[in-house]
Amino acid sequence: MTSASSSTDRPVLPAQVSPPEFAIGHQPAHAIAGADVVAVPVLPADTSTDGSLTLGPGAADLGDALDLDLLGIAESGGATGAAGSVLTVPVPLGGPDTPDLRLVLLVGVGAQRPADLRRAAAAVARASFGRTAVATTLAALGDDALEAVVVGLMLGSFSFSWRSGEPERVPVKGVVLTGLTDDADGDAGALARAVAVGGASWRARMLATVPSNVKNPAWLAEQAEQLAAEAGLEVSVRDEQQLADEGFGGILAVGKGSATPPRLIRLDYAPPKAGRRTPTLVLVGKGITFDSGGLSIKPAQAMTSMKRDMTGGAVVLSTMAALAAVGCPVKVVGLVPAAENAVSGSAMRPGDVIRHWGGRTTEVTNTDAEGRLVMADALAYGVAECKPTAVVDVATLTGAVKVALGQQVGGLLADDDALAAAITDAGEQAGEPFWRLPLHTGYTDKLASGVADADNGPKGPGAIMAALFLRPFVGGKPWAHLDIASVGDSPEDAYEWTEGPTGFGVRALLTWLGSEEPLAGVGG
Repeated sequence: MTSASSSTDRPVLPAQVSPPEFAIGHQPAHAIAGADVVAVPVLPADTSTDGSLTLGPGAADLGDALDLDLLGIAESGGATGAAGSVLTVPVPLGGPDTPDLRLVLLVGVGAQRPADLRRAAAAVARASFGRTAVATTLAALGDDALEAVVVGLMLGSFSFSWRSGEPERVPVKGVVLTGLTDDADGDAGALARAVAVGGASWRARMLATVPSNVKNPAWLAEQAEQLAAEAGLEVSVRDEQQLADEGFGGILAVGKGSATPPRLIRLDYAPPKAGRRTPTLVLVGKGITFDSGGLSIKPAQAMTSMKRDMTGGAVVLSTMAALAAVGCPVKVVGLVPAAENAVSGSAMRPGDVIRHWGGRTTEVTNTDAEGRLVMADALAYGVAECKPTAVVDVATLTGAVKVALGQQVGGLLADDDALAAAITDAGEQAGEPFWRLPLHTGYTDKLASGVADADNGPKGPGAIMAALFLRPFVGGKPWAHLDIASVGDSPEDAYEWTEGPTGFGVRALLTWLGSEEPLAGVGG
């Protein structure tokens, strides 16, 4: 069915900037042709054997080539080596081997952990806006450095613009990583994986940032179809008529107040050697393309960021598109229930009772608790139809999780310890930390409704109540619920985070699903 929401009356999103392109260089950083920026590491005094500030790979050769005492410049300039600190050294006349060189960046790398290197690389990205090419040895600082540097440089470069003129921040066009090992195949494979992980996070951030006068459920479905074609995924989209015919009452109830009807997006991934015994994971992402709160309307200020209320859906779509690139060994089904929670004469009302896919009913006492209503349908469908080994859902679901955890840690609730540990460990490794909250069943009686199986707006600890509401829809399967409302927006530019929607969760999921046995021990 084609609706007005998918016609050409939508504004056209202008072309956006692209992330840098990455390559591996086999020459010293100071000899990379066309590079107008060279970035080399600065190590803090407490990491050296004699307790003095030191410079990392490539710095000595660069200083000799430019006839500059870079260590002296670092010391006199107050460089500390703290992760993400940058001292800029103008080179107005270039160098003998690189006439295009105009800027040297002395970049603090702290303790050289992946988190430090992401911060350092993001700082390089911000110092290089508008430049042509960066050559850097940051990725030569250890076995885990390459992915951290690529992801940091890529995400630190992110920007979105709908101005009448040129964007204010244009990422550097290219990055050359130098000083790496002689393992060309290994380096190339690691680079491809790193670019896929960073690119998936960029995609999720972009999808979440697009304004809702462009982004409606039909538009989100179109994006899913495009990425499926790019990534070789199977894709299907249910429109409002199919949703009604098949009994997706939660998605329909939330979407019926909007002029743009809802959709259910499904993407299927299978590894190259998948067979009947290959386990399946179901990933569900909340796809509320704008949330007014419905008739339980939000305050005006609380609505300003609600274009990103589909971040969970963006995370699932972007993760699905990169599974092949990270070598995911299990089957994955991605489901995104997409709807706009609007106010109109046909909007869902407090007191309405809705019937979800599979038959369970909900009394709606708060139309602003809409995310759990669409997620419930998708979870019930995914469990029944896909027979998964485990289920994970991702959603900007509750303001309560932000109160509990602030804006730097995501919430995780789970009924399987192995699954919770795997995701938590992957999040720490990837730089997207989660904190496990208790799925305390003692609060279940607060969900009681006098007329339905459950109340969607019960009193009690908000993040836990939302998870308990969803739990019956997973059919007893091992399950993890990622409430990323706490980290859905970054209040400011901070390292690899840029102000605005974050796309938080993609790197954690890809780190987990790209491991050798992501479902090992789950359900045991």
